[in-house]
Amino acid sequence: RQIGGQTSFKTLLEDEELELVLEGFGDSLKGTGVQDDQTVLTTYGQALNAILMDRSSKIVDRVKAEGEEYTANFLDCNDDAVKTESGLVYYSMKDGEGATPVTADTVEVHYHGTLTDGTVFDSSVDRGQTISFPLGGVIKGWQEGLAMMKEGGKATLVIPSDLAYGDAGSGDTIPPGATLKFEVELFKVTSN
Repeated sequence: RQIGGQTSFKTLLEDEELELVLEGFGDSLKGTGVQDDQTVLTTYGQALNAILMDRSSKIVDRVKAEGEEYTANFLDCNDDAVKTESGLVYYSMKDGEGATPVTADTVEVHYHGTLTDGTVFDSSVDRGQTISFPLGGVIKGWQEGLAMMKEGGKATLVIPSDLAYGDAGSGDTIPPGATLKFEVELFKVTSN
Protein backbone atom coordinates (compact mmCIF):
# COMPACT_ATOMS: atom_id res chain seq x y z
CA ARG A 1 0.00 0.00 0.00
CA GLN A 2 2.79 2.44 0.86
CA ILE A 3 4.61 1.98 -2.44
CA GLY A 4 1.45 1.94 -4.58
CA GLY A 5 -0.16 4.94 -2.90
CA GLN A 6 2.71 7.29 -2.16
CA THR A 7 4.92 6.85 -5.19
CA SER A 8 2.29 5.89 -7.76
CA PHE A 9 4.41 3.07 -9.18
CA LYS A 10 1.54 2.06 -11.45
CA THR A 11 1.80 5.35 -13.35
CA LEU A 12 5.61 5.52 -13.36
CA LEU A 13 6.54 1.96 -14.34
CA GLU A 14 5.84 0.00 -17.50
CA ASP A 15 3.90 -3.26 -17.01
CA GLU A 16 7.06 -5.36 -17.39
CA GLU A 17 8.88 -3.23 -14.82
CA LEU A 18 5.98 -3.49 -12.40
CA GLU A 19 6.02 -7.29 -12.78
CA LEU A 20 9.73 -7.31 -11.84
CA VAL A 21 9.03 -5.21 -8.72
CA LEU A 22 6.19 -7.52 -7.69
CA GLU A 23 8.35 -10.60 -8.33
CA GLY A 24 11.09 -9.08 -6.18
CA PHE A 25 8.63 -8.42 -3.34
CA GLY A 26 7.36 -11.99 -3.59
CA ASP A 27 10.89 -13.41 -3.54
CA SER A 28 11.76 -11.24 -0.54
CA LEU A 29 8.65 -12.29 1.40
CA LYS A 30 9.28 -15.98 0.63
CA GLY A 31 12.99 -15.72 1.35
CA THR A 32 13.81 -17.05 -2.13
CA GLY A 33 15.67 -14.00 -3.51
CA VAL A 34 19.14 -14.49 -5.00
CA GLN A 35 20.48 -11.48 -3.04
CA ASP A 36 19.58 -10.27 0.43
CA ASP A 37 17.26 -7.26 0.63
CA GLN A 38 19.88 -4.83 1.95
CA THR A 39 22.28 -5.62 -0.90
CA VAL A 40 19.52 -5.06 -3.46
CA LEU A 41 18.55 -1.78 -1.80
CA THR A 42 22.09 -0.40 -1.63
CA THR A 43 22.96 -1.63 -5.14
CA TYR A 44 19.85 -0.47 -6.99
CA GLY A 45 17.98 1.92 -4.67
CA GLN A 46 19.58 5.18 -5.82
CA ALA A 47 19.28 4.28 -9.50
CA LEU A 48 15.61 3.35 -9.06
CA ASN A 49 14.91 6.60 -7.21
CA ALA A 50 16.58 8.59 -10.02
CA ILE A 51 14.44 6.83 -12.64
CA LEU A 52 11.25 7.44 -10.65
CA MET A 53 12.08 11.12 -10.04
CA ASP A 54 12.81 11.65 -13.73
CA ARG A 55 9.58 9.98 -14.78
CA SER A 56 7.59 11.86 -12.13
CA SER A 57 8.87 15.23 -13.35
CA LYS A 58 7.99 14.32 -16.95
CA ILE A 59 4.44 13.42 -15.90
CA VAL A 60 4.08 16.71 -13.99
CA ASP A 61 5.39 18.63 -17.02
CA ARG A 62 2.87 16.85 -19.28
CA VAL A 63 -0.02 17.54 -16.87
CA LYS A 64 0.96 21.23 -16.67
CA ALA A 65 1.16 21.49 -20.47
CA GLU A 66 -2.30 19.92 -20.75
CA GLY A 67 -3.55 22.48 -18.22
CA GLU A 68 -2.09 25.37 -20.22
CA GLU A 69 -3.75 24.03 -23.39
CA TYR A 70 -7.08 23.64 -21.54
CA THR A 71 -6.82 27.22 -20.26
CA ALA A 72 -6.11 28.59 -23.74
CA ASN A 73 -9.07 26.67 -25.18
CA PHE A 74 -11.34 27.88 -22.37
CA LEU A 75 -10.36 31.48 -23.07
CA ASP A 76 -10.93 30.99 -26.82
CA CYS A 77 -14.43 29.60 -26.21
CA ASN A 78 -15.49 32.18 -23.59
CA ASP A 79 -15.04 35.74 -24.83
CA ASP A 80 -15.96 37.27 -21.45
CA ALA A 81 -13.44 35.16 -19.51
CA VAL A 82 -10.56 37.12 -17.97
CA LYS A 83 -7.07 35.81 -17.28
CA THR A 84 -5.51 37.62 -14.32
CA GLU A 85 -1.84 38.42 -13.92
CA SER A 86 -1.42 35.36 -11.65
CA GLY A 87 -2.80 33.03 -14.34
CA LEU A 88 -6.27 32.51 -12.84
CA VAL A 89 -9.10 32.50 -15.35
CA TYR A 90 -12.34 34.07 -14.12
CA TYR A 91 -15.59 33.73 -16.05
CA SER A 92 -18.73 35.26 -14.55
CA MET A 93 -21.82 33.16 -15.20
CA LYS A 94 -24.10 35.36 -13.08
CA ASP A 95 -23.24 38.68 -11.48
CA GLY A 96 -23.98 39.03 -7.80
CA GLU A 97 -25.19 42.14 -6.03
CA GLY A 98 -24.08 41.59 -2.44
CA ALA A 99 -20.82 41.85 -0.53
CA THR A 100 -17.42 40.97 -1.99
CA PRO A 101 -15.31 38.76 0.30
CA VAL A 102 -11.77 39.39 1.49
CA THR A 103 -9.48 36.64 2.76
CA ALA A 104 -10.40 37.37 6.39
CA ASP A 105 -14.09 36.60 5.68
CA THR A 106 -16.01 33.34 5.90
CA VAL A 107 -17.86 32.38 2.73
CA GLU A 108 -20.79 30.05 2.08
CA VAL A 109 -20.61 28.48 -1.36
CA HIS A 110 -21.75 25.71 -3.65
CA TYR A 111 -19.04 24.39 -5.95
CA HIS A 112 -18.32 21.70 -8.49
CA GLY A 113 -14.64 20.89 -9.01
CA THR A 114 -13.27 19.00 -12.01
CA LEU A 115 -9.97 18.14 -13.59
CA THR A 116 -9.38 19.28 -17.15
CA ASP A 117 -10.55 15.88 -18.44
CA GLY A 118 -13.93 16.43 -16.75
CA THR A 119 -13.32 14.08 -13.81
CA VAL A 120 -15.19 15.38 -10.76
CA PHE A 121 -12.90 15.39 -7.72
CA ASP A 122 -15.16 17.24 -5.29
CA SER A 123 -18.62 18.78 -5.39
CA SER A 124 -20.83 20.31 -2.74
CA VAL A 125 -23.49 20.39 -5.46
CA ASP A 126 -23.38 16.58 -5.77
CA ARG A 127 -23.56 16.29 -1.96
CA GLY A 128 -26.58 18.64 -1.99
CA GLN A 129 -25.17 20.84 0.75
CA THR A 130 -23.44 24.23 0.70
CA ILE A 131 -20.20 24.62 2.62
CA SER A 132 -18.84 27.49 4.71
CA PHE A 133 -15.17 28.13 5.38
CA PRO A 134 -12.69 30.94 6.04
CA LEU A 135 -11.55 32.18 2.63
CA GLY A 136 -7.99 32.60 3.89
CA GLY A 137 -7.76 28.85 4.55
CA VAL A 138 -8.19 27.63 0.97
CA ILE A 139 -6.05 27.51 -2.17
CA LYS A 140 -4.83 30.81 -3.63
CA GLY A 141 -6.95 30.41 -6.77
CA TRP A 142 -10.10 30.37 -4.64
CA GLN A 143 -8.95 33.36 -2.62
CA GLU A 144 -8.33 35.41 -5.76
CA GLY A 145 -11.38 34.16 -7.66
CA LEU A 146 -13.93 34.66 -4.87
CA ALA A 147 -12.53 38.16 -4.23
CA MET A 148 -13.73 38.95 -7.78
CA MET A 149 -17.30 37.85 -6.94
CA LYS A 150 -20.23 39.31 -5.02
CA GLU A 151 -22.88 37.50 -2.99
CA GLY A 152 -25.41 35.91 -5.31
CA GLY A 153 -22.86 35.53 -8.11
CA LYS A 154 -21.80 32.41 -9.93
CA ALA A 155 -18.50 31.98 -11.77
CA THR A 156 -16.18 29.49 -13.35
CA LEU A 157 -12.60 29.53 -12.08
CA VAL A 158 -9.84 27.83 -14.05
CA ILE A 159 -6.97 27.57 -11.60
CA PRO A 160 -3.39 26.73 -12.67
CA SER A 161 -1.50 24.28 -10.47
CA ASP A 162 0.67 26.95 -8.84
CA LEU A 163 -2.51 28.57 -7.45
CA ALA A 164 -3.96 25.18 -6.47
CA TYR A 165 -2.02 22.16 -5.15
CA GLY A 166 1.18 22.59 -7.16
CA ASP A 167 3.54 19.76 -7.96
CA ALA A 168 2.38 17.80 -4.91
CA GLY A 169 -1.24 17.37 -5.98
CA SER A 170 -3.73 16.38 -3.31
CA GLY A 171 -4.39 12.82 -2.22
CA ASP A 172 -5.46 10.32 -4.83
CA THR A 173 -7.88 12.70 -6.56
CA ILE A 174 -5.81 15.67 -7.76
CA PRO A 175 -2.64 14.74 -9.64
CA PRO A 176 0.61 16.70 -9.30
CA GLY A 177 0.65 19.76 -11.57
CA ALA A 178 -3.10 19.67 -12.22
CA THR A 179 -5.08 22.66 -13.47
CA LEU A 180 -8.49 22.73 -11.77
CA LYS A 181 -11.86 24.02 -12.93
CA PHE A 182 -14.49 25.09 -10.42
CA GLU A 183 -18.00 26.35 -10.88
CA VAL A 184 -18.63 28.39 -7.74
CA GLU A 185 -21.79 30.03 -6.48
CA LEU A 186 -21.27 32.53 -3.66
CA PHE A 187 -24.24 32.59 -1.28
CA LYS A 188 -23.02 34.51 1.75
CA VAL A 189 -20.07 36.53 3.02
CA THR A 190 -19.59 36.84 6.78
CA SER A 191 -17.01 39.34 8.06
CA ASN A 192 -14.87 38.00 10.86
